[in-house]
Amino acid sequence: MTIHHQTDTVIELKDVRFSWPGNTTPTLELPALTVKQGEHVFIKGPSGCGKSTLLSLLTGITTSDSGFLKVLDTELSPLSQTQRDRFRADNIGYIFQQFNLLPYLSVIDNVILPCQFSKQRKHGVDGDLKQQARQLLQRLHLAEELLEKPVVELSIGQQQRVAAARALIGKPRLIIADEPTSSLDFANRTAFLELLMEQAEEANSTLVFVSHDPTLEALFNTRLNLQDLNQVKTEVLSK
Repeated sequence: MTIHHQTDTVIELKDVRFSWPGNTTPTLELPALTVKQGEHVFIKGPSGCGKSTLLSLLTGITTSDSGFLKVLDTELSPLSQTQRDRFRADNIGYIFQQFNLLPYLSVIDNVILPCQFSKQRKHGVDGDLKQQARQLLQRLHLAEELLEKPVVELSIGQQQRVAAARALIGKPRLIIADEPTSSLDFANRTAFLELLMEQAEEANSTLVFVSHDPTLEALFNTRLNLQDLNQVKTEVLSK
């Protein structure tokens, strides 16, 4: 029997530079960053230091102007937008800062969406898809009577939990979270973090977590301040 070992490195980044169109100053200049399989990385830094931009590069939503970026053994820059979308759907659970939920779909249908787009994600579900979605939402303290409602009828904090469940379903190999607890109260934040860590451990997923909340830092085995890594200094960016 042949055993296929996944590479130990999930994110490898060298000399990556990115500028938003029309900006003369780059937003990001990162000499190096490596993230290993199963690592849980906490990224902090002041507003404007490029945290969301970095996540956008790691997920292939945008591509760097120069440098080398490999995610899960795949170099993203040479891929077309469609190929990058497919790669993200198959491999990455992304909790967006703005949630990116589909307002006309029910809570449950929003959560199972990644598995509709990706057979790979669907294969990661044990048993019934909707039942798995219900279990995740239950763990996140979302009331049963909300699950069939259009997601637009939920509060911001409830929507944030739906976005979290959607990112976790199907055990993606990489989970990326952009300020995922910003709208949660203490009890719901605790429930979410417990579920996130448990799901990541269970699937040996790699976790990249961006937050302004310093109280969460101790939960992570790797902690980075993007302001220290980014060669473009925040004072320049905020002018």
